[in-house]
Amino acid sequence: MRRVRYEVSGGPAVLFIEDAPVPEPGPGELLVRAEAVGVTLPAVRKVREGAKPVPLGGEVAGTVAAVGEGVTGFAVGDRVTGLSFSHAYAELALIHHAMASAIPEWATSVDAVALVRSGLVARGAYEAGRPHPGDAVLVTAAASAVGTLALQYAKAGGASRVVAAVSSADKAEFVRALGADEVVLYGDESWGDPVDIVIDGVGGELLSPAVRALAPGGRLVAFSSGGGTIDAYELLIRSASVIGFQMAAIARGKPEVYTRWLDELWELHRNRTLRPRVFAEIPLAEAARAHEIIESRRNLGKVVLVP
Repeated sequence: MRRVRYEVSGGPAVLFIEDAPVPEPGPGELLVRAEAVGVTLPAVRKVREGAKPVPLGGEVAGTVAAVGEGVTGFAVGDRVTGLSFSHAYAELALIHHAMASAIPEWATSVDAVALVRSGLVARGAYEAGRPHPGDAVLVTAAASAVGTLALQYAKAGGASRVVAAVSSADKAEFVRALGADEVVLYGDESWGDPVDIVIDGVGGELLSPAVRALAPGGRLVAFSSGGGTIDAYELLIRSASVIGFQMAAIARGKPEVYTRWLDELWELHRNRTLRPRVFAEIPLAEAARAHEIIESRRNLGKVVLVP
């Protein structure tokens, strides 16, 4: 089979495609013939900034080709999506059955990769902000795969005002079409009237303006892998709070919530309340181009590799 790998950290050019043996599913694992693979900012950052090369894990959707010992609930031929923590950028990938879920018969594998992980993170981050009807909500990285769905969750959840923060003005029309009432640029001196919730998927230098955008008692939800620091005094003078969110904590610690959110996610997609956006479907051999798109912040929605 073909898979994408890298041997030294660096930019997209360090990625290369190679022939590799088909992996054998171990206990509890599914071997999935990939039809779509999601490219995420954390994966791009690992290649660029990681101390040493690691297998490129990520979202995979496709058809079960083999099952390991002890697998329950799945069989060869089932269509599934889930996270692979080994080599996801490949024609066949391993997914632990606890991290897998069925794809409805009416949906495609690209739908699944664009919707499931990003939608669950968007839902969880929004819920972590303790939203109330009438709150004003600001979303950073609003044109990203998670950001586009967070905007829609906020709108559907009764936010009085939804603000999209983006890197460039050419994304304004796109995020407005998804429900944003206002659009601000990262470099703007002010992000407008204060908001009750900031959902931040960027981190780093954006944390300071994100905190300054909060109204008294506001909540900033940080789910980015970008890190960064926050001035405690800025929180103090606003009586504001910062909440960290990681979807893995829900999947591992509250499986019943995870399952409920997943079912609701597909239903919201089916009734068109949630509309995931796919910016590009790119051949597996051109994974470097997919990483370059995300690094340059050009994507409007999800970038998907198609083996």
